[in-house]
Order: sequence, then C-alpha cells, then structure tokens
Amino acid sequence: MDQYWQDRIRRECERDAEQLVMDLFAWQAKENVLYREFCRLVHRRPEHIRDRNEIPFLPIYFFKSHVLTSGSWTPTLFFRSSGTTGMVSSRHGVRDLDWYLEVARQGFSEQFGDPSEWCWLALLPGYLEREGSSLITMVDAFIRGSRHAESGFFLRNVEDLLLTVEKVSSREIPVMVIGVTFALLQLAEQHLTWGPGVRVMETGGMKGMGPELIRAELHDRLIRGLGVSSITSEYGMTELFSQAYLREDGRFVPASTLWVTTRDIHDPFAFPGYGRTGRLCMIDLANYATQAFIQTDDLGRVFQDGSFDVLGRMDGSDIRGCNLLVSDLPR
Repeated sequence: MDQYWQDRIRRECERDAEQLVMDLFAWQAKENVLYREFCRLVHRRPEHIRDRNEIPFLPIYFFKSHVLTSGSWTPTLFFRSSGTTGMVSSRHGVRDLDWYLEVARQGFSEQFGDPSEWCWLALLPGYLEREGSSLITMVDAFIRGSRHAESGFFLRNVEDLLLTVEKVSSREIPVMVIGVTFALLQLAEQHLTWGPGVRVMETGGMKGMGPELIRAELHDRLIRGLGVSSITSEYGMTELFSQAYLREDGRFVPASTLWVTTRDIHDPFAFPGYGRTGRLCMIDLANYATQAFIQTDDLGRVFQDGSFDVLGRMDGSDIRGCNLLVSDLPR
C-alpha cells in the first residue's frame, strides 16, 4: 500500500492530479471506516462522484474523537495538536515518519530551495516543551539536515540566538529564523537590524500570550522590530502532512501534495467561487494512509492559481495558530 501511493504521489502530484485524487478518494471511501460511513450519511456514494469538486470533506473535529486510518494498520506514533488547558487535542496517526519528512522537505524546497542550505534558528517555546508536535518534528529534521552547525533550537536563550544570527549572517549564509508569534514579537521589542540575509518565518498564534493580531499588523511590527524586508508564514496543522507558505503578495502557496478549495459556510457541497469567502477545505495527498479530504474551521478564499488566504476562524471553533479573528473579517 505505502509504496504504491507514495510512488504515485511522487510521479503525479505536480502534474494534473485529477485521476490520482479520484483514485485516492475511491480507496479511502472504501478503506477508511469512518469516512465510508460519513459518505453514506451525506449521500455521496463514491461511484456517483464525477470529479474532485464533488468529493465530501470530513469535518476536522473527527481527528479529536477518532483515530482515522485508511487500510489495515494501527498507529503507534501520533502527532498531537496544541491547545489551551481543558481542550481536547487532535491526534493524527503517523504510518511512515520518513514519508512525512520527505513531504515536508519537498514542500519547503518548492518555495525556498533545499532546506539543508539554510541555517535554521528555531524559537518555538510551547511547542518544544510538549510531545507530539508535527512542527517540531519537521524543524528538528531541518536542523539536523542543515549544512551549518550553528542551526538549533533556542528555547529561552535569546541572547545566544542574536549572537548566532550576527555571526552566521556576516558569513553570507542564508538564515531562517522560525518562531511562534509571541516569541518573535518579544524579540522585535529589541529593535534589531538583521538585514536582507535573514528570513523570518512565523508559525502563527499567540497561544494565550496576548491578543491575536491581523497578519498585516503583525508582519509590520516584525519587519520594523527585526530590521528585515519581509516576513513569511507557515500554514500547517496536526491534521495535515503537507504545508503551505506565504508569498510576497500575502497569499499562501500550498505544496504540490496539497490542493485547497472552499465550501460555502452554509452549504458544505457548494463552491462559493474564486476570490469569495468560504470554509477552507483540503485535499492532502500526503495523508493517503489516514484522511486526505478535510473540512477545516478556517475561513478564507482560494484563487485560480491555486493560492489561498486565511481570513479567520469559524464562530465556535477551537483556538488555533491563526493570525486573524473572525471579528476582523471584511463585511
């Protein structure tokens, strides 16, 4: 099973993947017990689905209540979501950790080049202090695979991070500082002048450390406080093995293994149209062994070139690493 799907995804994901998507849907609608029942209850029989726009998306909250698998296997390793005290976390079974890391490296490379060429400096308190974070797993692999020995995690030793940035950037080595929003904001209070050789990637979310900010305001503060020309963001979640990254125009570009669409807020089977606000839905081919077709609680818009933006959260949804509150949506 694994070799078959992995080989097909490697070959076909960057081309027109329509047949791959349809074949994966037919397989998961048969081999994923919960998804099969969901398709039955919403009256979407696989044999009647003509293209990927008709595929039903499983609400993301099922990752909290069920272990989702496609095929006959039992997870022994899980990625787990963060959350505030008392919240039920999501669990995503990992069948093949090497596959997850391959997808992560490929997704990053598509926008920024080989991750091994970067010096990775990670400022991820909160994530680093708990087990089961897919983000930490990815960043740890990037750090270990980096050609630059200065790469590493900086939990509370911010002064060491600042010294490392100065030392490495002076040698014209590309530096990627990846951090949670509140930690980067605290760093920006020092009014640094890092310059163009340093890229900053924020992973979103104040994690209860302060009020959420709209992304434009957040990035403006970070640009002014860190002395860089731009800020990028990573869009990822426990339930996805693939990521998307922010480009200069403020839209996210998904990895070649990820296809993003929207559904009407009141009708989960209606596409509101390109550039119109809806609930973001994901087809993550990398999730071939779990659940590839996911309806998130994020609000956003998709565009004809495949990019998307994130505008906020659905009312009543759990707090996650988003940079915009629903109350900030354009009306």
